Amino acid sequence: MIDAESLFLHYDLPVGSIAQEPIEPRDAARLLVVRRATGSISHHVFGDLPQLLNPGDLVVLNTTRVLPARLAGIREQTGGHWHGLFVKLLPDGFWEMLGHAGGHIAPGEWLAVEPGPLRLQLKGRTEKGRWIVAAEPSDDAVSWLERCGQVPLPPYIRKGIARSEDIPRYQTLHARDSGSIAAPTAGLHFTPRVFEALAARGIGTAEVCLHVGPGTFQPLPRDNPMAHAVEAEWGRVPAETLAAIAACRARGGRVVAVGTTCTRLLESMEPTTELSDWEGWAKLTVRPGHEFRHVDAMITNFHQPGTGLLLLMNSFASTDLLKRAYTLAITAGYRFLSYGDATLVL
Repeated sequence: MIDAESLFLHYDLPVGSIAQEPIEPRDAARLLVVRRATGSISHHVFGDLPQLLNPGDLVVLNTTRVLPARLAGIREQTGGHWHGLFVKLLPDGFWEMLGHAGGHIAPGEWLAVEPGPLRLQLKGRTEKGRWIVAAEPSDDAVSWLERCGQVPLPPYIRKGIARSEDIPRYQTLHARDSGSIAAPTAGLHFTPRVFEALAARGIGTAEVCLHVGPGTFQPLPRDNPMAHAVEAEWGRVPAETLAAIAACRARGGRVVAVGTTCTRLLESMEPTTELSDWEGWAKLTVRPGHEFRHVDAMITNFHQPGTGLLLLMNSFASTDLLKRAYTLAITAGYRFLSYGDATLVL
């Protein structure tokens, strides 16, 4: 049994190390390269990525698109303020939300969304305490979010207050399928120049889609972090990507997952010999001891202490190597979290 105390799950993250603005151009972000076989660590920029990979490797990207999921407005009954975060559309047409209002809010109460005319009526709460609301008008949820919502910046970036420039910047350039409430941040660094250089070097790219939900960022329980279960997230792996992975394996290349989202989705797939679209819920919590079946290398940003994302990283690299990498990154002034720099773990 793995002792949680032997893992790298908690560290002191200086407030000044948390990036508040993105780097421009995107591929100018710093890139810390961590090699598991040798234990070596080296410094680069993201634009160096094609030269750090081998011809024949395959880079797998997440095409999910971030919804403008942050909403706010007035409680019609009391005039008080409320704010919330759209999580997902439920099968019965209701919305599931993370919500907060000053004082108790009871089922049946109406919430005006600013700007209108969207209104939400609280119908109840989930077992986790999230709001279940009915929207009026009850048209397509994505359309109303596009009209009324704001970029769901995490609270550690300017206290979650977004600006107009965050609309394109908190989105990957290859984003296509709307459904996430947070960006797959490892993908934010890719540019047309990087894609062109990858292709010129004989490195393929493939796509998957995983819609990022709130469970990704839930803190680990201090008393038993190994028992933590990450909330299921919907994903799809096209047949073309499965074929590309099989071809990569056949030629001796490495599958390079862009982000913990891609990693979790690929590792959640049931073993199959059929090259047909895989679609379903990524339910796997990647813990130390997991034997990776699909992912050979990973590109990812630096993660918050005490999260399931660090638990996943402990499955991919040793505790000693992770601790050295994060300590060096803080000392060397790397920028952390969503708008921060990246790591390449080989």
